[in-house]
Amino acid sequence: MDRFAWTNGLLEMNETLVIQQRGVKLYDGDDKAKLDVGVVLLTTHRLIWRDHKNHECCIALSLSQIIYFEEQAAGIGKSAKIVIHLYPVTANKEPGPYQQSKFPYIKISFKEHGQIEFFRRLTEEMTQKRWETPVPQTISTATGSQQTGKTRAVGIVGIERKIEQKRKETEQNISEAFEDLSQLMVKAKEMVELSRSIANKIKDKHGDITEDETIRFKSYLLSMGIANPVTRETHGSGTNYHMQLAKQLGDMLLAPLEERGGMMALTEVYCLVNRARGMELLSPEDLVNACKMFESMQLPLRLRVFDSGVMVVQLQSHSEEEMIASALDNVTDKGSLTSEEFAKLLGLSVLLSKERLLLAEKMGHLCRDDSVEGLRFYPNLF
Repeated sequence: MDRFAWTNGLLEMNETLVIQQRGVKLYDGDDKAKLDVGVVLLTTHRLIWRDHKNHECCIALSLSQIIYFEEQAAGIGKSAKIVIHLYPVTANKEPGPYQQSKFPYIKISFKEHGQIEFFRRLTEEMTQKRWETPVPQTISTATGSQQTGKTRAVGIVGIERKIEQKRKETEQNISEAFEDLSQLMVKAKEMVELSRSIANKIKDKHGDITEDETIRFKSYLLSMGIANPVTRETHGSGTNYHMQLAKQLGDMLLAPLEERGGMMALTEVYCLVNRARGMELLSPEDLVNACKMFESMQLPLRLRVFDSGVMVVQLQSHSEEEMIASALDNVTDKGSLTSEEFAKLLGLSVLLSKERLLLAEKMGHLCRDDSVEGLRFYPNLF
């Protein structure tokens, strides 16, 4: 990070913007830099980073300082990164946010994707090396006044005018870009409010709404995800974080649980929650700790562990007697059932169906036939 220098963010003469990407975090080697999330701009000459809130916080790195770069794939809870290895800092370097660094490389972390296209364009610029192309000079001639009636700017005055014109155009483009970003954030808030109203309409079943519209609206809500996910950055760590997370899970999981018969495997809950949270992924440990607080916080959900060790989240109103009665009724109607057949009847996963049948067997209502054809349950007539 000590290779970066402060800059006003304006393009220099003969410099062209190649690509820009928002939602970018800088790393000083393996450590997070003391900078917020911002926008990274790749030009033909430099790598520019600008803070997304404080536009005056802007730093730049010359592409000529780059030795080589490589991709670092995303992982669980980690975003994709580009690792850039740099030459040693020069003695005449201009001041920047870091006076010295123990790392010979930096990392660009892409919180909102876009790393594939950015890596491709960076590869092109490092191959072409357009920053080495000399700036064309305009030579003043004495015959300029004898040409047509048009006035031509030549010499140093003409160069200064072109620089000023280029600066104004760049400043206008940057201003328009951030205005568009602000408008997008406003629209995002409107979409969140719209999603809530649609969710209430689906839940209450009021108004003229068809089944196809219901399915389409639910797909929209799932793609929008959670508006303000609970994170350690916003709610700290420990008990308070898990309590706030449990509240949010209680609101989010009610509708999916009702659609799935009142019970979901914890693995299914984990996938559903992380899909809705987008980039703010939740660890399995935090999910389990939050679910354990359902009962103490008097939420309408409960975490249950079956004898086999399978963990599920179920509605408080979902009693054990109802599960046993449902299993017994279905097995009695069909004569016998396997876990797979029972899962198709109730629309549950095979894992949860098997646990229900085993629970009914444990209470003495069912008996089993374990053969080479598989495990099949029968009404207990003994």
